[in-house]
Amino acid sequence: MNQKISAEHLCRGAVVYVRQSTMSQVVEHTESQNRQYALAESARTMGFASVTTIDDDLGRSGSGSIERPGFQKLVASVCAGSVGAVFCLEASRLARNGRDWHHLIDLCALVGTVVVDHDGIYDPRLVNDRLLLGLKGTMSEYELSLLRQRGIAARDSKAQRGELRFALPPGYCWNELGQIEMDPDERVAESIRVLFRKFRELGSARQVLLWAIQSDVKLPVTRHGPAGIRIEWSRPAYHTVVQILEHPVYAGAYVFGRTTQRTAVVDGRARKTEGHSKPMKDWSVLLRDHHPGYITWDQFEEHQRMDCREHTHEEAGFPSICSWWAGIAYWPGAMWPVRPNDASQLRHESRPRASLLLPWRRSTCRSIPLYRNWRNTYRQSSGGRNSRSGFGACGGSGRSRCTANIARRR
Repeated sequence: MNQKISAEHLCRGAVVYVRQSTMSQVVEHTESQNRQYALAESARTMGFASVTTIDDDLGRSGSGSIERPGFQKLVASVCAGSVGAVFCLEASRLARNGRDWHHLIDLCALVGTVVVDHDGIYDPRLVNDRLLLGLKGTMSEYELSLLRQRGIAARDSKAQRGELRFALPPGYCWNELGQIEMDPDERVAESIRVLFRKFRELGSARQVLLWAIQSDVKLPVTRHGPAGIRIEWSRPAYHTVVQILEHPVYAGAYVFGRTTQRTAVVDGRARKTEGHSKPMKDWSVLLRDHHPGYITWDQFEEHQRMDCREHTHEEAGFPSICSWWAGIAYWPGAMWPVRPNDASQLRHESRPRASLLLPWRRSTCRSIPLYRNWRNTYRQSSGGRNSRSGFGACGGSGRSRCTANIARRR
């Protein structure tokens, strides 16, 4: 028996920590799992009667950006003084960041727990062993940063040439030569063309959605599963319509890096969130005329300007969208814009949630109740003005159309 392992260590027991960074490694790299699980037999050979295997962190990165319940369980066991030795295949299995690594080593030194890997046995209370453990932890963190840097550089280089493959939206697919082409399914391609035609005709993504719902049109969406990406047909949804209208790939452009990550400190740990949109000038790659498009690039830019007009009131004569009149000059979903004098024409169908003060001329204010589900519960009496949208007296109207009506009525 090694002199660094005493009878006290054997009485406490051993813990074998098993971890792999991604689920693909868990599924494909089974040999690494077998080697880590085999450490339990090595611990028994050294004389440990009680051996516990912690494998709760399979598929979890050790970079410190996500929670690791298995590592927290290991730290708690070491703090309780019930662990004589921690077995790991290599230092990178325990942690890939300095904070977790040095925290664990400090606790092991405090309670007298040794660390065992395939290179040897280390007692953190000894100066030389502590130095080696510190170097191992630093090298593990540096190795992760180096691998990430190389991978990102290779990915960006391939994307600059327009050869990097990624999941394409409905209407496009990759061919055998690694090129983007229109979906050979004519039903999918035609549904995309119809959507763009209706947007140019109606001038509003919301109006396109209402038309699709009224016409009972199904839209193609991509689903990711174990067998890969497949196309499914679903009922129209606003985010589906907007994603199609705003994606530059439909204008024949190859784009990469439209979104970015943001890092925030939560409970003392770095937490990364993805999917935050970047302005067009900050996109990593933009290659126009890369493949056949459903619309031209000029049409795409015009669509973006139309979409911006739909979300602002400044062109209708209002100072800003945050102003009082722009905020309540109309009720979204109503065919006719609402003015203060129209408040008496509103009827409601559920219990009010709060009250909204409406100016009554300039001297007094009048309040009307607000409802949690106001889009569905508020109905405005038509007063003889029939809706032409097919939705009855409360037919929908796009925001740009409402603001134009408001400007005329002012």
